[in-house]
Amino acid sequence: MKAVGYKYSLSIDNADALIDIEIEKPRATGKDILVKVKAIAVNPVDYKIRQRVNPDGGVPKILGYDAVGEVVEIGEKVTGFDIGDRVYYAGDLTRPGANAEYQLVDERIVGKAPATLTDSEAAALPLTTITAYELLFDHLGLKQQTSPSNDVVLVTGAAGGVGSIMLQLLKTLTGATVIASASRDASKQWVSAMGADYVVDHKKPIAEQVKALDIGDVTHVASLNSTHEYIDAYVEVMKPKAKLALIDDPDHLDISKLKQKSLSLHWEFMFTRSMFETEDMIEQSRLLTHVGSLIDQGKIKTTVGQHLGAINASNLIKAHKLLEEGAAIGKIVLEGF
Repeated sequence: MKAVGYKYSLSIDNADALIDIEIEKPRATGKDILVKVKAIAVNPVDYKIRQRVNPDGGVPKILGYDAVGEVVEIGEKVTGFDIGDRVYYAGDLTRPGANAEYQLVDERIVGKAPATLTDSEAAALPLTTITAYELLFDHLGLKQQTSPSNDVVLVTGAAGGVGSIMLQLLKTLTGATVIASASRDASKQWVSAMGADYVVDHKKPIAEQVKALDIGDVTHVASLNSTHEYIDAYVEVMKPKAKLALIDDPDHLDISKLKQKSLSLHWEFMFTRSMFETEDMIEQSRLLTHVGSLIDQGKIKTTVGQHLGAINASNLIKAHKLLEEGAAIGKIVLEGF
């Protein structure tokens, strides 16, 4: 079967940074389903792994952590899916990714794909949906409710993939007031369309802008990038005993700054459940199916930003470049081999 992988950790400007390869088609056993991949999305985790992880023994490593496709084979312990089901999922960092014609994935981290979306539109959602959902409801502890609440949520770096779905989840499933950060005009327009009540510019002093809104202290912060740069501003605008959750990887973070206000710190990594096969691993399947139903009800929309064409090494190199440059708005998708 066709796949795209890499043998050596190279700069994305190198022609061999990602290469087209042929590998053996896998078979489904146990709780695994075999999916014929129809469309994928590309995320920062793809280029971070490519930059940092050299494959063992020169065996090509296959990336790809967002996919939609059709179930073509099921393992003997599978109970939630049948052959022919259309599914979407983010996968597992410890296994070959979705940049291949066929992929094995544990049924406990797979959801039924939204019926109202195309394959590429659905592929844009799993990884960011899981990340945003877990951060908001597992870590920040926000309550799902339809009535207005006293919660004020600040989302920094909100124009990216995670922020784009997070803003929608906040407006659909909580009663919170939502402040989003964005700097470019296109980004500001995007986050407003995704559901932000207020927009601040993270290239200017954030604390001053948030205070000028005069809507009260921030009760929850979702820090999606550059946490080390903004932590002082967070502490300044956050209410005592408020909660801060992040997804990035700061080299240094002085958490002692959180002590005086008794602020709590949470780290979201959506691959934890699959990597460690936690007891609640199936929650990822449930949340994906939940969000899929919200999409089919017209309450959530896809976060596709760019469609780069077919799934091949050339187009994936383009996607990695865009993400490394920080130039993407919404999600980058590819479709078909």
